[in-house]
Amino acid sequence: MRRPWIVGVLLAGLLLGACGDPASGPEQSPPDPALPTAAASPTTTTRQRPVASPRAATTPTTADAAAKAPTVVYLGDSLAMESQKVLGQSLREQVNARYTSAPYSGTTLCDYLEGTGERSLVPPTDKAGALVRSLRPDFVVLQFWGNSWGYTPCMDGITYDKEPATYFKRYAADIRRLTEQIADAGGTRRPRIIWVSQGPDPITPERIRTVNALYATRAAASHDLVADAGRTVSPATARYTWAQYLPCTAYEHDHPSYCTQPGRDRTALHRDDDYLHFCLAPTTSTPKPCPVRSPGIARITREITRVIADHAG
Repeated sequence: MRRPWIVGVLLAGLLLGACGDPASGPEQSPPDPALPTAAASPTTTTRQRPVASPRAATTPTTADAAAKAPTVVYLGDSLAMESQKVLGQSLREQVNARYTSAPYSGTTLCDYLEGTGERSLVPPTDKAGALVRSLRPDFVVLQFWGNSWGYTPCMDGITYDKEPATYFKRYAADIRRLTEQIADAGGTRRPRIIWVSQGPDPITPERIRTVNALYATRAAASHDLVADAGRTVSPATARYTWAQYLPCTAYEHDHPSYCTQPGRDRTALHRDDDYLHFCLAPTTSTPKPCPVRSPGIARITREITRVIADHAG
């Protein structure tokens, strides 16, 4: 296992540059879940238009199912960028979802707030409120690691390492504001927000613990949901202890491509050169969905899908 002080030197390059989004070609996946072909590369590192699911023609035999199919919007940072294709495939297969994703690498909650203007890395048409008004989703899934190094302008230079109390106060305020904007945009058809909890961080483990607690507190106060995806990429007995490898799950045994070291009964969650992201392909400066089978991404997206399936309909 890599030590925090080793991976710490990679922080600037990984987080301020590539943000863990690979550019190698797609690889075909096993049937469940199938990994869709990677989308064409966006023109910049911070712009990715939403990817909407095609709607199947409705017939008498599918009318009831179509009526119950949830509409899902997926927003977030580079963790959502790398996972968006797999989550969309999983949701379509498991709950027949109508799905749109609009992640932007390097972002945090304030980037999706309306009213941030040029200080945001997200264009007005892809703000959370704008997408809710146009798509009328049943669920808005929010996956943010918690930008803590001052990369996005809308954080006003507030960083965890220099001002932890101020950082958490601002993060909690942005959680509340984003919830309110989504609710206002939904009106009488307010979507249910799903906050995705994050996995362990070897550099600032207590930061992640507090960020996840803020998500849980806001979800409870607003009658929303938490998908504890971070638990699926954590050791069973140490929720906030970072690990590069974990024992293979039953699903990974049934789908051997996701058990990367079957002889040792363990699978890789991270590359040797990236402690944060879960895509096992090399990183580049061009953000795009992960093009290879990656057990960590499969674990995270299966948990998000499970929460939506449990509350849809």
